Amino acid sequence: MSTQAPAPTHLGRPTVGLLAVVCGAAVANIYYAQPLLPVVAQAFSVGEGEAGLLVTASQIGYALALAFLVPAGDILERRRLVSVLLAVTGVLLLGAAAAPTFGALLAAVAIVAVTSAVAQIVVPMAASLASDEHRGSVVGTVMSGLLVGILLARTVSGLVAEIGGWRLVFVLAAVVMVMLAGAVRIVLPRVPVAADTPYPSLLRSVGTIVAHDSLIRRRMVLGGVGFGCFTILWTAISFLLAAPPYSYGSGVIGLFGLAGLAGAGAAIWAGRFADRGHGRRVVTIGLALLLLSWGLLALGGSSLVALIAGIVVLDLAQQLLQISHQHAIYRRRPDARSRVTSAFLVSAFIGGAIASALTSGLYAVVGWPGVCALGAVVALIGIATWALELWRPSPSEPV
Repeated sequence: MSTQAPAPTHLGRPTVGLLAVVCGAAVANIYYAQPLLPVVAQAFSVGEGEAGLLVTASQIGYALALAFLVPAGDILERRRLVSVLLAVTGVLLLGAAAAPTFGALLAAVAIVAVTSAVAQIVVPMAASLASDEHRGSVVGTVMSGLLVGILLARTVSGLVAEIGGWRLVFVLAAVVMVMLAGAVRIVLPRVPVAADTPYPSLLRSVGTIVAHDSLIRRRMVLGGVGFGCFTILWTAISFLLAAPPYSYGSGVIGLFGLAGLAGAGAAIWAGRFADRGHGRRVVTIGLALLLLSWGLLALGGSSLVALIAGIVVLDLAQQLLQISHQHAIYRRRPDARSRVTSAFLVSAFIGGAIASALTSGLYAVVGWPGVCALGAVVALIGIATWALELWRPSPSEPV
């Protein structure tokens, strides 16, 4: 088995910008359906609970792709893989737009979520193409595109649906995917394959890497903490804003996601600091901000200013942490960047899923203060994990 890392090269700003757009546009496909649920339910004469299965199907499809598709980036030529997945996603989105029944739409949305995990193949691809001294900056820029895609998807979907109906959302998304598939094929250089091993052995090696590398394991725990806090906030905030004293409608509630755009710039900043050897300091700052955000959010039950400040600080902290973690694991395993991405994101996804389940039940019992207490506890788990790392540091040099 070959473990030779792809040779880094210089990436110009237009190329990095393209990678960021690909990331954002791909991950947005997973979130387009969320504001469309009432309209879809009416169009197919199904209940809102049944329409909510579109979100569930997307999450399941994306989780499966993180575990089984993303690692393939280490044994397949990534430029070809990314362009093919983008083109396939475009075709599937057209299928969703033309779905004659709710069942057909459900199936299309689930498979779209699988192929949209191409966003998480692009991130290690960018890391492999970047030079050592610019890797953190490149990854930060690409991840900022992913964040913008997540935050803007719901807003764009709602606006387009109001203008031309819910099917137009999927048509336009399909056009974007096909255009990006062509751009990737034309603009990006070919990426050498990182490993030469059969696919079943590749999947088994993910577990081996995790079992034998404490740095990867600890960053996985911290990834679950960060995404768990992110999920707690965005699971509960709509309940808070829909009730007194705010009593906002769904349109206004959706705009609160724009407060998180402040984190996009933080991703680039965190990447640059990681390039200068300050990644561990960035994690310390990020975890302190994460805990602080829950104090602000707790005050947000009655103060709009505190609520918005808490959203900004939490999203800022999450981006600082995410970029620092990915920079560390990519440096540690340059021969297995897709596999460590898979392990890290599956852990983050599990943290988010557990946090979402706890939040939904907790809000009904103790309301917003209890949710903020849960978020603070999760942040403290992250601080304790990081304290262990500072006390007994993991090996950080590349394998």
